[in-house]
Amino acid sequence: MLAVLAPHSPALVALILFLLLIAFATEIRPPEVTAIGAAGLLLVLGLISTDDILVAMSNPAPLTIAAMFIISGALVRTGTLEAFALRVTGLAKASPMLATGLLLVAIAILSGFTNNTPLVMMMIPIGITLAKELGDRPSKILMPISFAAILGGTCTLIGTSTNILVDGVAQKNGMTGFSIFEIAPAGIIIAIVGVTYLALTRRFLPDRDTMSSLLDENESKRYTMSIFIGVTSPYLGQIASDIDLFRSGERRLVDVIRNDAPVRTALSEYTLRQGDVLVLNTHETDVMTIRERGKLPLINSDDPYRFVPMSSHRSMMAEILMLPGAHLIGQTLKEAALSQRYGVQPIAMHRRGSKLPEQYDSTKLQVGDTLLLEGAKTNIRRLVQGENLMNVSEPKTRGYRRHKAPIAIAVILAVVFAAALDIMPIAGLAVLGMAAVLVTRCIEPDEAFASVDWRIIGLIVAMLAIGTALENAGLVEMLVQAATPWLSGFPPVYALAAIYLLSLLLTELVTNNAVAVVVTPIAIQLAISLGVDPRPFVVAVMFAASASFLTPIGYQTNTLVYSAGGYRFLDFARYGLPLTLVIAVTSITVIPLIWPL
Repeated sequence: MLAVLAPHSPALVALILFLLLIAFATEIRPPEVTAIGAAGLLLVLGLISTDDILVAMSNPAPLTIAAMFIISGALVRTGTLEAFALRVTGLAKASPMLATGLLLVAIAILSGFTNNTPLVMMMIPIGITLAKELGDRPSKILMPISFAAILGGTCTLIGTSTNILVDGVAQKNGMTGFSIFEIAPAGIIIAIVGVTYLALTRRFLPDRDTMSSLLDENESKRYTMSIFIGVTSPYLGQIASDIDLFRSGERRLVDVIRNDAPVRTALSEYTLRQGDVLVLNTHETDVMTIRERGKLPLINSDDPYRFVPMSSHRSMMAEILMLPGAHLIGQTLKEAALSQRYGVQPIAMHRRGSKLPEQYDSTKLQVGDTLLLEGAKTNIRRLVQGENLMNVSEPKTRGYRRHKAPIAIAVILAVVFAAALDIMPIAGLAVLGMAAVLVTRCIEPDEAFASVDWRIIGLIVAMLAIGTALENAGLVEMLVQAATPWLSGFPPVYALAAIYLLSLLLTELVTNNAVAVVVTPIAIQLAISLGVDPRPFVVAVMFAASASFLTPIGYQTNTLVYSAGGYRFLDFARYGLPLTLVIAVTSITVIPLIWPL
């Protein structure tokens, strides 16, 4: 550290932390970028060293989380998770309440043993399909799906990256690590209370239109058609987009092709020449009309080649969700050139519950954005597979390796049982499980490493380094010393409640993993200063850091269902506030009963 900065290190770290939290809350840049930038600034100022960065990278949490991502990816790739969910919902189609209740219970159970982000990604199309079968809108089921996954993830140590990270920080601060089922007694009670709320209050969820529901059901029965401009066509020399015949009624001009090159982005300036091909989109009945009139002139002429259909193919509308690992993230639709590369046409775009009708072609795509695309079914599937996207109306977009499902199930069960018997640390077991699913080809290497959300890994490593800066500057001790006199005159449960509420507030404003790193050392030191066991305080951080039900930005699964369900920002607060209060009261009541203060 620079000598001139040494006396001011606590103030500098506090300022950087404050600015970091503001940047998280305002989303100036993605959270992982913000955290890495803050860690870099701390390194430049000498508030942390290169060794501190290396120590953060050697923490078992990032490796464990990455390995669990790959094991979860194997369960998805073999169709294990989907088969379980579909079987559960298939047992109760006769009762909407029972159907949704069983689905939420299944998600909560699965989330206890797999990473909840890929689980929710897979459950979104299943939930939409179930909603259609029950005559409901997707907004009646998608938010509960996300919340159920969050609640289920708190039941075991491996259920969410937050639990793994809190455990890693606690061990770094001298505590004994948590076993895989140590938090299960409290977590199961909290999950039961939460899922019961979700099942009984579904009718209070808003009715929101999704991208695909904005169109009439018959709107999807459309064709894309190629039209040839002949040598004597009266449209030669005219601007393509100004020709009424090609945009009247149900017809829509979507492209002009010259010399095999599409020029969609310049239709308003494009002058037609002989040999040009117009790409028209219209309904099935209009296709037949055009084909009939292709044999006769559309205007007063005997030339049959003025308006001749060359080919047509059935097209469909599809609602596509940007997943965390989508290759299109950071690109604009113009840069992506989906029409040229995949033969699909972007129709509309939604972000954060609002439609972007103007200039959406120039908007950089983000996680959670939804696109309404039109094209042939095979082209849409090719796009989804090639760019790692999700067709929210189609549960299956690729073939599963179902014959490998027993191996994937055996691997996750072996990891869980070995962890329960404390055969070796969870990090080692997760690596062994990862090796097993790769060696047995439950998932291919490219798919496996694509299933890891490296942004979360980068965020965790950066936040661990920032946590070290807090310790080096003595900021944790200063905060604890300031809070101890205020809390020492009250029963310890008040301090527990204060830690829970602090974690809860921060997790709605910033990322849950950042909360885990910042608040866990404070909770431990506060408990020690009050002379009580720090374990219940750490558990409180685990539960509160995951209890993000008030905003769509506090937890990644909420972000995924945000646009897919057509929700508005305040929908989460209206529906999630009662759940937040119920879970908070339950947690603060149950935790001291299992871990006495």
